[in-house]
Amino acid sequence: MRTIPIVTVYPTTPLSGADIDPDKAPATAYVVGADQIKQTGSLNISDALVKYVPGVIVNEVAGNPFQPDVQFRGFVASPVSGTPQGLAVYQNGVRINEAFGDTVNWDLIPTAAIKSVTIVTNNPAFGLNALGGAVDVQMKDGFNYQGAEIDTMGGSFGRIQSSAQWGKQIDNFSVYGALEGLHDDGFRNFSASNVRRFYGDIGVRNDDAEFHINMGVADNDFGAAATVPAELLQQSWGATYTTPQTSTNKVGYVNLTGKVEVTPTWTVEGIAHARIFDQNTQDGNPTGTQPCADPTLLCFGDDSTPANGLNGAQLSNPFAPDAVLGENDRTSTQSTTTGFSLQATDTDRLLGHNNHFVVGTSFDYSVTHFNANAELGTLGPNYVLSGSGLFLGASGDPVSDGPVSLRTTNQYTGLYALDTFDVTDAFSVTGGGRFNLANISLQDRIGSALNGNDNYMRFNPIIGGTYKITSGLTAYAGYSEENRAPTPLELGCADPAHPCIIASFLVSDPPLKQVVSHTVEAGFRGTGDFSIGTLAWKLGAFRADNSDDILDIPSPVLQGFGYFQNVGSTRRQGIEAEVNLKSSKMQISASYTFVDARFLDALQLGSNSPFADDDGNIQVMPGNQIPAVPRHRLKASVDYAVTDAFKVGGDALFVSSQYFAGDESNQFMKLPSYAVFNLHASYQINKMFQVYARVDNVFDNRYATYGTFFDTGDVPNFANGGAPFTDPRSLSPARPRAFYAGMKVTF
Repeated sequence: MRTIPIVTVYPTTPLSGADIDPDKAPATAYVVGADQIKQTGSLNISDALVKYVPGVIVNEVAGNPFQPDVQFRGFVASPVSGTPQGLAVYQNGVRINEAFGDTVNWDLIPTAAIKSVTIVTNNPAFGLNALGGAVDVQMKDGFNYQGAEIDTMGGSFGRIQSSAQWGKQIDNFSVYGALEGLHDDGFRNFSASNVRRFYGDIGVRNDDAEFHINMGVADNDFGAAATVPAELLQQSWGATYTTPQTSTNKVGYVNLTGKVEVTPTWTVEGIAHARIFDQNTQDGNPTGTQPCADPTLLCFGDDSTPANGLNGAQLSNPFAPDAVLGENDRTSTQSTTTGFSLQATDTDRLLGHNNHFVVGTSFDYSVTHFNANAELGTLGPNYVLSGSGLFLGASGDPVSDGPVSLRTTNQYTGLYALDTFDVTDAFSVTGGGRFNLANISLQDRIGSALNGNDNYMRFNPIIGGTYKITSGLTAYAGYSEENRAPTPLELGCADPAHPCIIASFLVSDPPLKQVVSHTVEAGFRGTGDFSIGTLAWKLGAFRADNSDDILDIPSPVLQGFGYFQNVGSTRRQGIEAEVNLKSSKMQISASYTFVDARFLDALQLGSNSPFADDDGNIQVMPGNQIPAVPRHRLKASVDYAVTDAFKVGGDALFVSSQYFAGDESNQFMKLPSYAVFNLHASYQINKMFQVYARVDNVFDNRYATYGTFFDTGDVPNFANGGAPFTDPRSLSPARPRAFYAGMKVTF
């Protein structure tokens, strides 16, 4: 159970900063601690965010629980390339959104080593892409964690996982290390997961300074089953569609951090960092390749446009006349990022009043090598693609498919200054801003179509205030702006006339505008001690208006292709309410979040919606709701200590209905709402040993967290004798009821 803690990252900067009274933050923040993460029994950080942060939900677009889309206030941090990202994620002060598509690979964060996770709302100090806010992950070290722990758990769907951590302080030196491993077969076919992670930290400090070097590596592989036609789910909840869909993520990073108290009021902090990210994916798909009018040859998109090989010559047709053709789209992404951050903090009084001033700068430089190719093959009755060894060269017009080799560079520079001034003991004002400069360069390694160089710059302000009405009640209000520069992926696929396979193949593009968000929020927060326990609560409202928002748009020309487009203005607004009660034996929490996400401009979009016109377009009107953003989220949890050793608890989540992705015109029925209930219990045998168990989705509710549309005519319904599909819905099914049990050994 949370009480309002001292927040060390907000409202200042991504660096650790000095201890700040949260009552002086002109917005809201949510903190999840190590004990709460541990209570979930999960090595997946998103499980703790969903449980403890109002408004956070997960859409399993990739179809794998370790690759979730984490959504907060209608903004998303996703590992799926092509998803318009809206949250910045930091680990120990280093931004970990990957360079090529701003994606966030949650699986690379070592969960056992996390000290705390703080979600803050729109704040320009967090740099690019904090449109809806930022997620700040602080890791453990030997100064704040001493001892050793081994935690092993197993259960449903072949899950076996184990983590070990150890920390020690010797005088002014510290050392910490954490190692994690997991295997899960998954409840869906071909959806096994393997996670291997390590994190370590070595630190030294004295009365005036503290330095750390920390490093981490991860090597994970996943079967990402993605969405599946509703008709297949009706026959098997573990069904998949067009396999393989796999990804392998590897990362290695090292950070050098330092903090020096230059004077009693001035503190200087800095970070130098290097990160190497390597991802390889396979994605079995339907294909635009088909037999020509002359069946001995292959064509692309129709029966007359040649499908060419890598040598540029038209491919002969080696497939049987009744074969169902598909393609295996492979990608590889290697990014190397280096950079630094430097920040100075002054806590000296100003004009006789308490004052907290911060000035800082950051620079990040990334080089990415992106390659993609497509191997033709045949789809069997189980939707598994069998390769043929034939690879597509440049084929099709205007839709093209073929190999890509691209080098991109990102240079992000930021300069910020923020000040919190106590006008009175009760009234504090915060103001400042950040200047962002982004340079993105694309270099085509095969031809010249993808070449480009784009610059984006903007100054984003923040202004707000807090007023302490009583010792336990504070009012706050604030306004801030933030910008997001288009990613290399989006810039490489932005031409509606020449769409590409999202996240795989890129084509020439017109420039995209940067997205700018304007956020205003206000509310109250309070704490109080009562006979029944300590009560903490929050109630607030927010509105975030985005100009020149970017969406990925399905191509009306060919299934599986699409492009990125500025779609005018959008709005996300809502209400957040949370209450926590903590006593010696019981902890209770409940929260409600309302999110209203809408388009503000009329526009025409390509879509696979059944309501698309003959040209494959839908008409979006001002006021239409943005798909995949549920309006209502309700959470509750209770933990009760039956004895000092035996504890039980449960939690519940309700998420309301949402429009299908691709139904921006709001004409199709909604994806149904869902409710899920979980139970857990633990028993402390002695000081060293604890056993625990949990049941997820107690009532075995079968629901989907995400829905979109697919072309029902691309692949036959083998489960129905090869007849065509008739239902256009494609869903991400949630995990059925699951049982887990484990043991924790603490030294």
